[in-house]
Amino acid sequence: MVNRQELEGSIDMAKNVLGNELEICSDDPVTGFYRNGCCDTGPEDRGVHTVCVLLTKEFLDFSKRVGNDLSTPIPEYNFRGLKSGERWCLCLSRWIEAYNAGMAPQIYLAGTHISVLEHIEMEILEKFAVD
Repeated sequence: MVNRQELEGSIDMAKNVLGNELEICSDDPVTGFYRNGCCDTGPEDRGVHTVCVLLTKEFLDFSKRVGNDLSTPIPEYNFRGLKSGERWCLCLSRWIEAYNAGMAPQIYLAGTHISVLEHIEMEILEKFAVD
């Protein structure tokens, strides 16, 4: 489980799109590029895993169709596969692709990294907000 207290002592806390401290997206399954439960990002995060989403079957099917299968387990990578109803730090480009196709999942604003605002208007994010 993610110990947020340990994280706070070791790094500057990122902000979310609301301008507050970035909240944990999911610790079951553990998500985020750094696998710390947060949609943090940095220079080594080429996929920009910054959008905290609520997964749906429709989105998972869409993602699989366009070449990013998130639902099939891959035991050799200790990946059990994702399910509808779970939260996940999604790549910014994948969310935009899904949005353009009419398949975008809902977003947890409190868990979505502030850098997303450089690419998606807050008005759009709010339309998809779960929180």
